Amino acid sequence: MERFYSAPTDLSPEIILSPEENIFKITGRSSPEDVRTLYYPVIDWLKDFIKETIKENPYQYSASKPVIVRFEFTYFNSSSAKFINDILLEIKRLNSAGINVIIEWVHDEEDIDLMEAGEDIAILTEMEFKFISKKG
Repeated sequence: MERFYSAPTDLSPEIILSPEENIFKITGRSSPEDVRTLYYPVIDWLKDFIKETIKENPYQYSASKPVIVRFEFTYFNSSSAKFINDILLEIKRLNSAGINVIIEWVHDEEDIDLMEAGEDIAILTEMEFKFISKKG
């Protein structure tokens, strides 16, 4: 499956989805003017990836080689939050199919709001997150 890449802007995050390298990450600020234009292609790509992975598991994901999905936002608005939730609900399908997934939620150690937003999203999606605090 081809790698998906969306370059960052002042208002949108960098998005890298690369099954070959087991890199699935969204990094930066997410407050685009048209959130649908940014995130619909991501969700479509994920649907194809998940379908292929559940059917054939060509990348040999396992307990020792989980799918690692990393969110490292500096900020996201409420419109982006809805799509983050949608992305995670798609990814959750992998877990339901028995494919191990680790969700990493990276936040600045002083950004309590961003950490709590991750906690809320983890509860809403009923997924376990690995919270990673980093120095700003």
